Amino acid sequence: MFDYIVVGGGSAGSVLAGRLSEDPAVRVCLLEAGPADKSVLIHCPAGLAVMAKYELNGWGQNTTPQPGLGGRRGYQPRGKVLGGSSSLNAMIYVRGQPADYDHWAAQGNPGWGWADVLPYFVRAEHNESISGPLHGQGGPFNVADLRAPHRVSQSFVHAGVQAGYPHNLDFNGPDQEGVGLYQVTHKNGERHSTAKGYLTPHLGRPNLQVITCAQAARVLMEGRRAVGVQYRQGGQLKEVRAAREVLLSAGALLSPQLLMLSGIGPGAQLQRHGIAVVHDLPGVGEHLHDHPDVVLLYDAPHLKDLFGVSAEAAVRIARGVMDWRRSRTGMLTTNYAEAGGFIRSSAAESAPDLQLHFVIGKLVDHGRKTALGHGYSSHVCLLQPRSRGRVALASADPMALPLVDPNFLADEDDLQRMVRGVRRMRDILSQPALADLGGKELPVSASAQTDAEIAQFIRSHADSIYHPVGSCRMGPGPMDVVDAQLRVHGVQGLRVVDASVMPRIISGNTNAPTVMVAEKAVDLLRASTA
Repeated sequence: MFDYIVVGGGSAGSVLAGRLSEDPAVRVCLLEAGPADKSVLIHCPAGLAVMAKYELNGWGQNTTPQPGLGGRRGYQPRGKVLGGSSSLNAMIYVRGQPADYDHWAAQGNPGWGWADVLPYFVRAEHNESISGPLHGQGGPFNVADLRAPHRVSQSFVHAGVQAGYPHNLDFNGPDQEGVGLYQVTHKNGERHSTAKGYLTPHLGRPNLQVITCAQAARVLMEGRRAVGVQYRQGGQLKEVRAAREVLLSAGALLSPQLLMLSGIGPGAQLQRHGIAVVHDLPGVGEHLHDHPDVVLLYDAPHLKDLFGVSAEAAVRIARGVMDWRRSRTGMLTTNYAEAGGFIRSSAAESAPDLQLHFVIGKLVDHGRKTALGHGYSSHVCLLQPRSRGRVALASADPMALPLVDPNFLADEDDLQRMVRGVRRMRDILSQPALADLGGKELPVSASAQTDAEIAQFIRSHADSIYHPVGSCRMGPGPMDVVDAQLRVHGVQGLRVVDASVMPRIISGNTNAPTVMVAEKAVDLLRASTA
């Protein structure tokens, strides 16, 4: 018997298990469907390219066919390993805009405004290079500057300044707007996932049990109270019991699925799959949304120091492997998306509504396809999409992945903002700092010049940038799933703690905000037993 069972050892679950087990009187069990995070591809920052290409350490999830993307299925990589997606991602540390969190609070979620959540960002963070009231030192989650940012990433920043955007030295500072180099969750030249920050140092605690390769099948219920979790490990069904609470941190795709498998969700959908309805909660799985993103590819065959496929590249990578193994330095400390920015799609916008990522290689099909030669890639990401989708059950079988429908670009406004974003990105890329390097936009996008042509290019090539949220939305309304304490409405002893609770997506990468949600959840849990 444990006090808490945490389902999912990812960006939120590792935080919960590590923090809650700080109290030696509290017994914590963490269930993770994937293995321990032992692969060198996880710890070496540049290893993310290999993991992406071969879809390693993930669930292999795709979307349903997307009408807004020409009927294509989108890619939805989610981590299936300790550390979750923080063991797979591009390690960019971004919090979003204060207005994002003030919006959460305004939707009926007291305690979630910017002034309320900032202390949790600060508590989580150890920033190696930036201090002040907006940053933390001494927290478990290490944030650092890139060790060896590429010269062409610097050229992108210079080009952005030439295009009229401010040089922003801290995207988590007083103002998000501008271009610059990203800070990353690195430590000593290695990826610093939530598992490495919050969990690995404490695996010896006698009150903490971490069970890997254990996929949750359903929450065990007694009436409307959660009392444990049934999970599958090594072909066997097992159970573990919780005296206080079950905490779902399986992410925006799998937490709603697990609720539904447990009889909590839209009653009609559960009945169609032969699942007994414990609590008819219609909002479970609804309001799913994500950042749509499109990539412009540029050929630069003479820039041999960019990542690519060539004889010269093979030599450089071999040297990079030796540098990293010897001293955790060199080119393999890259996160690829080294530079970027936050800009407005038009002067009428009150705040940045687009995020840019500049990648020092040609990124084709999320890195799953090999691109010969050398070049660079430029992402245009929409920060506040209006389109909303859902997560639904494919089957009552817990081993079957759910149906994921982000409903990308269903709202015409989303598409038009991205069209303007492509034009603004091209303007940056045409500035002397980059144009003088001689890169050429590939014909697949270069041929799109009118707004209608750019819109068609976007529908044919856009996809996720891997930030699904909202499918167990926090709020007081009839279509909300959890309250401001993250407790599932109408159920006792059960909370959801991950990106699925976000009422609206934040304006940036979602890893740091997910860590913040878990940090705040720890205090909510401690207060409930005080």
